[in-house]
Amino acid sequence: MDDVYINGINPDQISADQISKDVQNAGVVGAGGAGFPTHVKLSAKAELVIVNAAECEPLLKTDQQLAARHPELLVKGLTLAMKATGAQKGIIALKAKYKDAIAALEPYITNTNNLEIAIMPDIYPAGDEVITIWLTTGRRVPPGGIPLNIGVVVNNVQTLINVAKAVAGTPVTTRTLTVTGAVKVPKTVTVPIGTSLRDVLELAGGIDQDLTYLSGGPMMGTLITDLSTPVTKTTGGLIGLPKDHPLIKRKSMTVETVLRIAKTVCEQCSFCTELCPRHIIGHELSPHRLIRAVNYKNMGDPLLVTSALTCSECGVCEAYACPVGISPLRVNIALKAELRAKGIKYQGELGKVDPMAKHRLIPSSRLMDRLRLRPWYKEAPLSLDVYQPEEVTLKLQQHIGAPAVPIIKVGDIVQVGQLVGEIPTGALGAKVHASIDGTVIQMTPQTITIRKGGAAK
Repeated sequence: MDDVYINGINPDQISADQISKDVQNAGVVGAGGAGFPTHVKLSAKAELVIVNAAECEPLLKTDQQLAARHPELLVKGLTLAMKATGAQKGIIALKAKYKDAIAALEPYITNTNNLEIAIMPDIYPAGDEVITIWLTTGRRVPPGGIPLNIGVVVNNVQTLINVAKAVAGTPVTTRTLTVTGAVKVPKTVTVPIGTSLRDVLELAGGIDQDLTYLSGGPMMGTLITDLSTPVTKTTGGLIGLPKDHPLIKRKSMTVETVLRIAKTVCEQCSFCTELCPRHIIGHELSPHRLIRAVNYKNMGDPLLVTSALTCSECGVCEAYACPVGISPLRVNIALKAELRAKGIKYQGELGKVDPMAKHRLIPSSRLMDRLRLRPWYKEAPLSLDVYQPEEVTLKLQQHIGAPAVPIIKVGDIVQVGQLVGEIPTGALGAKVHASIDGTVIQMTPQTITIRKGGAAK
């Protein structure tokens, strides 16, 4: 299995520029994060390409199942990413407990293709790309920097599968995500992009009015206030939890409430800092000091305040570390928004690794208990069917950068895979494609709605 072909094409015979162009034309973005356009990553030069298959968010099971089900596509995508970036080595980083994925991938790892499997501990947040890089290579991304600063490109499983499909001529029109928690039938499903979350919940047994839903994982996910919200290229999961669950209560608090609680009960124990994944690998970020600075208007240290920009928003400080229920995370998010609005950047240096760093990463099982999620830790088997909704709403901005520019109009008949949104000239962005066959029935500055068959309203 040394040579991995794509529709009969040897990756060695495809130029780096053509790979990046195919990925751009297919609208591939980072499926595991904020949606950075993948063609931009693949246009850079790197020494290493890492597959982030850690999937450390409790309850989510998408990437591990995709890797087990589609190992050849994953290896194709990794090989193509290496070719595009000039990387000499590819690392697939996952956890030992993902036995099916490891067994499926091992036959593709040989002495001649410069690929290896790196087994990471079962900890949180192994899925943070900065921590993944450190655990697998020992390299550390500088605060405020990106993996390319140290010669590394990181993509998750679904992104690289999409890269392989892109070179085969297939654009990104579907998303695989885990639907779990207190839903009736936990499962991992594949749906056309633009499918409503309400329709996705129907695949898991229907909507339960006694539940509140999160988009994404329990640690970094956000509350859903409108189930008509469409699935995007970055929708990682859909979790239902009882309305009185502590996670739901915490995520429902306003920033003002968070600050009031912090000023009242923060005892400066520094647990949030001692367990902060970025802090323990040498970043200046110190959540307890930021809480103190905000509470008492002590903004005299510019580096301290701007270090909030280096927060990965992993949630360890609020969901695990703090003994009195404060959310340094929410304070950091508010600070980041204010600093970015003013165009301020962090200028600090990388410090030393905490000697206890690897002992301060959080075991997944302990995190599960702390979050009170154990009752809903269930299998969410991968369904091989692709759901076909009657209607989809495509967001023109499903990625970091400028929104796509529509190139169709109301009343147009489109086919799945047809380009409907183009990257603005000279801007960072990603293309958007029709995810079902149908008629464009509505357009807004933010969305395009397509209905099967149908006619314009």
